Amino acid sequence: MTAKYENIRLEVAGSVATLALARPERLNAISASTHPELRDALDKVEADKNVRCLVLTGEGRAFCSGQDLSERNVASSAKLDLGASLETNYNPLVRRLASFPIPTIAAVNGPAAGAGANIALACDILLMARSAYLQEAFARIGLVPDAGGTWFLPRLVGLKRALAMCLFADRIPAEDCERMGIAWKVFDDEIFASEVAKHAAILAAGPTLAYRLAKQALMASGANDLSAQLDLERDSQREAGSSRDFIEGVMAFREKRLPRFQGE
Repeated sequence: MTAKYENIRLEVAGSVATLALARPERLNAISASTHPELRDALDKVEADKNVRCLVLTGEGRAFCSGQDLSERNVASSAKLDLGASLETNYNPLVRRLASFPIPTIAAVNGPAAGAGANIALACDILLMARSAYLQEAFARIGLVPDAGGTWFLPRLVGLKRALAMCLFADRIPAEDCERMGIAWKVFDDEIFASEVAKHAAILAAGPTLAYRLAKQALMASGANDLSAQLDLERDSQREAGSSRDFIEGVMAFREKRLPRFQGE
């Protein structure tokens, strides 16, 4: 299935959906008209029960350069309410990606700056091309990191590194992102697409329910004490243990073969 949009591209091949930001002439900057397309595409992916992994990437040489600043009328004497755009568009997008019911991969094929970097951080796993980089570029234009950046970064790299990344607004190369625990793996540009496809296929063939429960538990852990987290693990394991995938996993282990998970 291929859906037609102006600013994005959605393709579903087997059990993997690829959602690409598709404004390469603007380094895939996000315009106001991009957000409703993203919401519609995510609706389609979530409604398709055959899809078991989502890949978010960019067309051309960039992942996403963040908000399209050409839409900001900063020459006007009137003050802009940038919080309204966050409340209406970016915050719901980040919340949805962070809680999406199937595994999500940010395939960072090139520069990811500003909100583009933080949208990538909202995905479950980051894979990066060697030429790619992340940049919390907000300070360069007198703004505060948004789209979840101030939440994700301290948890990934620690408070002091997060502060340095946001205050200096430097480009963080892919290798440094991997070293700091932001990216799972970095691949040479010429093999990046094939490696992304390989990793997406692995997740798409996995136990989707167990993935979803694990993701929910990990996301909740920061606000839970040990006792509450143990209770959550108990409840999650009860649900996973009643799934068909658990039975298949045990049978495959006993029969010394690869499991054939169905995602339920």
